Amino acid sequence: MNGTSTVTLRDHIAAVKEGTRRFENAFQGVTRMILEQGVDKVVVNGRTTYDFRIFRTGRKHPVGMYDEINSFVSFVKDAAEGGSSKEMAFVLVGEPGNGKTFFVEFVCARYREFLTKPENRRYSFRYTGMAQLGSYGKIDVIESQTYEDPMVLALNLFETRREGAEFLTREFGFTDSELEHLSDNYRPLGACSSYILNDIRNFTGGDIGAMLNFIEVIPVPLTETLGTITGKYAAKDKITSSAVDLLGEESIQRLLHITDINNPYRFDLRRGALARVAGGGIHFSDEIYKNKKDLVQVYLGVIQNRVIEIDGYRWPIDTLIIATSNNAEFNRYLSEKEEAPIIDRCRICYVSHNTNYRMQEQLTTYAIGGETKTTLNREELHQDPNLNYAACVGVVLTRLPHSEKLTPIEAMKLAAGEVAGEKSLKTLAEVVDILSQEQDVTKRFGQKGLGQRNLGRAVQLLVESSETNEGRCMVAYDVFKSLERIVLDYVPDQNDRAKYLEDLKIAKGLYRERIMTEMFNAYMDEPYAIKKDVMNYVNMIIGIDAESLGPDRMWKYKDPQTGELKALKIDERYVKNVEDRLGLKTEEQRESFRTSIRKIYGQKISVDPTYDFMDNLELVKAVTDVRLKSDIAGAGSLIGALANRTNEENQKLYDRMVDTMLKKLGYCRTCAQKTIEYFCTQEDEI
Repeated sequence: MNGTSTVTLRDHIAAVKEGTRRFENAFQGVTRMILEQGVDKVVVNGRTTYDFRIFRTGRKHPVGMYDEINSFVSFVKDAAEGGSSKEMAFVLVGEPGNGKTFFVEFVCARYREFLTKPENRRYSFRYTGMAQLGSYGKIDVIESQTYEDPMVLALNLFETRREGAEFLTREFGFTDSELEHLSDNYRPLGACSSYILNDIRNFTGGDIGAMLNFIEVIPVPLTETLGTITGKYAAKDKITSSAVDLLGEESIQRLLHITDINNPYRFDLRRGALARVAGGGIHFSDEIYKNKKDLVQVYLGVIQNRVIEIDGYRWPIDTLIIATSNNAEFNRYLSEKEEAPIIDRCRICYVSHNTNYRMQEQLTTYAIGGETKTTLNREELHQDPNLNYAACVGVVLTRLPHSEKLTPIEAMKLAAGEVAGEKSLKTLAEVVDILSQEQDVTKRFGQKGLGQRNLGRAVQLLVESSETNEGRCMVAYDVFKSLERIVLDYVPDQNDRAKYLEDLKIAKGLYRERIMTEMFNAYMDEPYAIKKDVMNYVNMIIGIDAESLGPDRMWKYKDPQTGELKALKIDERYVKNVEDRLGLKTEEQRESFRTSIRKIYGQKISVDPTYDFMDNLELVKAVTDVRLKSDIAGAGSLIGALANRTNEENQKLYDRMVDTMLKKLGYCRTCAQKTIEYFCTQEDEI
């Protein structure tokens, strides 16, 4: 039996009995689609949560959104199990540009893919040979307007449900438990399907065999552009939008054929958006509260009763309703107290911006674009290797609310699951909890800040600037200028503007720290020079008290990354210098710090053998300073040597470092020179 061809109703019922075709509602289908892909446990902001793999597949997929995805899955699963969610809509509320619409469209695309598999395909039915009845003019074939499942028709073939159940048991061998399972998804036929079936019953004298000859089972079309199975209804302007766009209207063409004025088939439901997704689909209402009031009132009945109602005729629908709204529109709607009933029928999920700067790297890649960038002269445009990092810390810091318990840098590092000195994830969880009590949603954790669209605009400004086009490179430092321009042009609130500009200053300081590390790597002519020195310090403080340490201070250990046995000479003077740079003066302070590093090592290495402590900014900075001082007699003299290239030796050093940056660190000549130039200034030091 071909999954895309028409078959008889008997064949379809037999296939459902065998298990090769399914009879399930929209919620059950979406739940199965999500859970079949598997679930992982993750820790986010100090709390264990679940990560559903289906949302992490594909070239462009949602990033982060853990709480929101968990809420959505829980909502759909509850509805699939017959909970109160089946009489509600799921509404994503948040700032513009934080991925609400993208998330819903991703779910819709995955659902369409899921339904293309033969075992998951959705079916409906049509009546054929209608011209024989005489009252339908030249209309010979009539499809179910709401793409009702053939099993709904099977359960409604007779005038009573009991007769329908007896027919299924007698003809196909359905057991009582199977019938009970089918009846869970029972719903009456829509007005026109029921009316036409009654006409056929009268025409055939109630002969079930003859009635079935008028019925064909057809697959529901999955074409995205037809709006079937998954359909988006965007808020329109106040004049042109009406209930017709959702429900449908009387069809003049059909009235020319249909002689019986009581026939509900005179209404064309497919003119509306709901009927096309009524057969187990997803209805996506974008900016639901932007619609005018009478349209939102229509949603009121549709959400609660899951029914399309016109002139007293009813068509039950099987649809998952998802909507979005931005904070401003939602708050305006809430302030109109008489509109409370619609909010009452919605499961509101507040969507925050992504606050994990590591994950933001992927979102920034989306904003920059996957294609090779070119200048206005069509020459290839290079990307500074630090561009992504600079953009990530810039936007993520604006999304983090200032708190007395955590500095912005500590909050940023903890939100990414990294080490932040003495502060633990528990502190971050406390901050998130306190902020979640705020009545004003925009004051909660991650709810306000520069969104993905603002980041996209900043990248556009960067690409169009003359410096970028002349140098044929998107230099990382220039992204801060673009972000500042976006803040000034697109952030209306004065307090928000001041906060964001302050956050961008902190981001510049972090960028400077990164440049110090890059310069050291370039000076050492090795891409991971600083990482090696950081790990040397860590291994030294682990081996410093080892019993096997001989007078030569050599310590042998097993490298967790490679499993090889390595020897390391413990240089206590180096260890002491690093700790001095960290501001640890007394023996107690040193020992306390070493214990914390050993503890982190023990926790992290067992889970991730490649962990390298490079997220511990204070330690990286201290090691960089010590190495710059010992190797080059101070960072100041390196700056001096690079800035003053009048003598041959300094010029050689400069050329060698630029050469390393070009060949080993991914720079082009423009960004290498600009980065060295920036390093030689005293700007943005933390």
